[in-house]
Amino acid sequence: MKLSQEDQRLLDELCRQNNVSLAKVRKLLETVYDYEFKERRTGVYDALREILKSRPNAEG
Repeated sequence: MKLSQEDQRLLDELCRQNNVSLAKVRKLLETVYDYEFKERRTGVYDALREILKSRPNAEG
């Protein structure tokens, strides 16, 4: 997923303001994007749940 420089800056700022992991939010966004154009989105919620449950240092 490609974000514009302005979008990346805004996302970074929002994550810092809300004490949320930027890497985790990016991973969530990328996962939703990956499932967006599939005929069936089976498994998207499980994938998102796993990302949310993951430890901060396991974000890769």
